[in-house]
Amino acid sequence: MSDSLPGAIRLAATVLLLRDAPSFEVLMVKRHHQIDFAAGALVFPGGKSHQGDSDPRWRDLAIGFDEVGGDGVALRIAALREAYEEAGVLLARDREGAFYAGEAAKAIRDAVAQDKVAFIDVVRDLGLKLDLSALTVFARWITPKLMPKRFDTWFYVAHAPLAQQAICDGHEAVDAEWIAPSLALDLAASGQRKVIFPTRMNLQLLAESTDPADAVARAQARELVTVEPWIDGPVLRIQENAGYGPVTEPLAAL
Repeated sequence: MSDSLPGAIRLAATVLLLRDAPSFEVLMVKRHHQIDFAAGALVFPGGKSHQGDSDPRWRDLAIGFDEVGGDGVALRIAALREAYEEAGVLLARDREGAFYAGEAAKAIRDAVAQDKVAFIDVVRDLGLKLDLSALTVFARWITPKLMPKRFDTWFYVAHAPLAQQAICDGHEAVDAEWIAPSLALDLAASGQRKVIFPTRMNLQLLAESTDPADAVARAQARELVTVEPWIDGPVLRIQENAGYGPVTEPLAAL
C-alpha cells in the first residue's frame, strides 16, 4: 500500500531502553512541538521504517540477522537506528563483542538523521555490528481507523549499555530523560507531561516489572496480541487478552 493513500498504514518501530542504575528507568524523549505526530509528547525513541533498513548489506553488519522472527530484520534495524538518531544510543558491538562505548558515532549522528549519511555506512566504518538480538518484542499497536495518519508500530525492549549517555537530537526530540515508569505515569496523570494512549499503556505494562531483566523475561513469556483500538460510543477499547486488562480511552482525550 502506498504511504500517500488515505488510510495507508506505515510500519514503524520504537524501543524501550532500560537501565537499572541508579534505579529501574526507561529512556523517553520529548517530541518537538512542531512535529506532526504526537507533538510535545513524552515518547519512547522510534519512528517510521526507511528503505535503508532493508539494505541486504545488513546481513554482514548485524548480529542475529538469521534468528529474527516474524517482526523482520528491517523493523529491528529501524528501532536501533531511531534510538541512535533521537537519543544517541547505539546498540552495536565491536570486534571483541563488547557493546560500543566510543564517541565517534555521536559526531555523525545529525548527518544520519538528516539523511546525509547512511546509517549502514556509519556502522560499517566504525567496524561495528548492530545487535538485533539485544531487542525483545514487547508489543505491537496499530493506529485506530479514525486517525488521519496510521502506523503499525512494533515496540521492543532492551537493556541499554551503561557506557552510553543519552543525548536528544534537538530536531524531532528536544529533550531526553531516564525516568521510572511509575513516575512517568504519575506525571501524565497530573497533566505535567503529555503521554499518548499507546505509550501510557506500555508504560503501565512496563511498570509491572522490577528491573530490566524482569521486563525482558516478561516480554519473552507474554503472547503477542496485536492491538488495534476500536470505537465503542465515546471511547476507544482494546482487546482484554492483550495484557493490559480491561481498558477504555475517552475519544476526547485523543
